[in-house]
Amino acid sequence: MFFTLQSITILVSQRTTSSYQNLVRHRVISLNLTNASHETLVDGIMMNAAHRRSRTVCFANVHMVVEAHLHSTVASAVNKADWAITDGMPLVWAIKSLYGLKQDRVAGMDMILSLLDRAEKENISIFFYGCTPDVLQRVRQFCLHNFPSIKIAGTISPPFRALTDAEEKEVIETINNSGAGLVFVALGCPKQELWMEHMKHRIQAVMLGIGGALPMLIGEKKRAPKWIQRIGFEWLFRLVQEPRRLFKRYAVTNTLFVYFFLKQLITQRS
Repeated sequence: MFFTLQSITILVSQRTTSSYQNLVRHRVISLNLTNASHETLVDGIMMNAAHRRSRTVCFANVHMVVEAHLHSTVASAVNKADWAITDGMPLVWAIKSLYGLKQDRVAGMDMILSLLDRAEKENISIFFYGCTPDVLQRVRQFCLHNFPSIKIAGTISPPFRALTDAEEKEVIETINNSGAGLVFVALGCPKQELWMEHMKHRIQAVMLGIGGALPMLIGEKKRAPKWIQRIGFEWLFRLVQEPRRLFKRYAVTNTLFVYFFLKQLITQRS
């Protein structure tokens, strides 16, 4: 059998676009979460990044699920994302309880490190959007130290206010002209999810909403030990580190999550 260059290109393109469309998603409260392994997700994201396709990736946790249930615009943004990844043990347990399915926790931090490693090996440029100039500078140093050959196409520390039309246009042009295939968006939930939805088809790259991962990446904040992550108490580890900032959020959010989840579980089993 003979293949022309055009037919090979079409086959690769079809494989790239189907790599995420064929993944099964399951609803937890108001979000449709992608059921896939870490490796499958990394492969799909990198194939699309290589072609600079405009895609969005959301890392779902308890906070995001509750935000989405309370605000339909957030739910819409996450459910329209190409991947809505289970970054949280409570969501893994929820999928098991609701559907009897095994789903590994796909931690956002682990995913970032895997993508940086692949980006270096596959010569795919990366871009960071969000956080302070100081953090971004340290992120650049971290990347170049741990992934010496990686191509950092650029970084932008946006203002906390909404961008003007002119500023938004400049951001889009800067990222698109940089040649980046991966854009790590660190604006926090739900701002980054809404931003990525707005930028879909405007920014030609895979956009990943990584929340507060960058300070942990550079060691400014400690990450919970693996055993704490496995038992689902990473939130408690973070609470101990930042009680003033996180107490109210976790007290309210975790309680609402349990209520909404039990309501769905009882409804499905009745």
